[in-house]
Amino acid sequence: MDINIYTEDSVTIIEVNGDIDGQTAPSWQEKILPEIGSTPKILLNMTGVSFMSSAGLRTLLVLQRKAAEKTIDEQNIQIILVGLSEEIRDTMAITGFLDFFTVCETIDEARNLA
Repeated sequence: MDINIYTEDSVTIIEVNGDIDGQTAPSWQEKILPEIGSTPKILLNMTGVSFMSSAGLRTLLVLQRKAAEKTIDEQNIQIILVGLSEEIRDTMAITGFLDFFTVCETIDEARNLA
């Protein structure tokens, strides 16, 4: 798994490439968790992720819960998932995980959300 993290215009963009499974989810969480609270908006670019196991779903839920605990200048921290594959989106919808996240098709669309 490859993770690239950068900030542009007070938005943290985290690009994830590779499968998220029981072996990669712990390191993924370890790298991303410290970013929660660095900016009010975090975009998880998942266009390079073709498979996510239940361990990946749990990690997303941990990230969302951590974001819900913090604010920046009285703003809630927003995590937006970008570019989910149809398979991952379907799994998240069936399990109810999709209800916890804002989902966009592109980075530009996610940036423009209020």
